[in-house]
Amino acid sequence: MARIRNILRPFSFLFARPQMEELIAEYVVREHHSGRALEAILDDAYVKNRCTPEQVRRVLERPEVVHALGDDIAAARRSQL
Repeated sequence: MARIRNILRPFSFLFARPQMEELIAEYVVREHHSGRALEAILDDAYVKNRCTPEQVRRVLERPEVVHALGDDIAAARRSQL
């Protein structure tokens, strides 16, 4: 079994979620819970310096983010990108 893991290790990136997107998703949810608007959060330098527009789209599609923001807010923002 260990030999199989060693063979597949170079391809592990195919099965893992990008860590930066995970961190940005946590940031968006945390900031939203503190009362900030989604537009303001996505305009933060923290988000802009770490994510491309495609990555932001993927973050907004994550179930935990959709649940926190609401389906309508995330859909409206995705359509603007």
